[in-house]
Amino acid sequence: MSLRSFHLFFIALSVLLAAFVAAWAVGQYRVDHAAVDAVWGAGAVLFGGGLVLYGAAFQRKTRNL
Repeated sequence: MSLRSFHLFFIALSVLLAAFVAAWAVGQYRVDHAAVDAVWGAGAVLFGGGLVLYGAAFQRKTRNL
């Protein structure tokens, strides 16, 4: 596995982790209605979106290598 492939795989795993954290935070918010859980959920969604954008940019940048 090349370093590029490993990097893309690690980004994909990080996006999945962010999605699970967002889902967990939403579940906690439904139970507790604590604002901190909503902040965690929103932060995880934003972080996951940023990782998707980063992964796409990285893939475009390294396509011909």
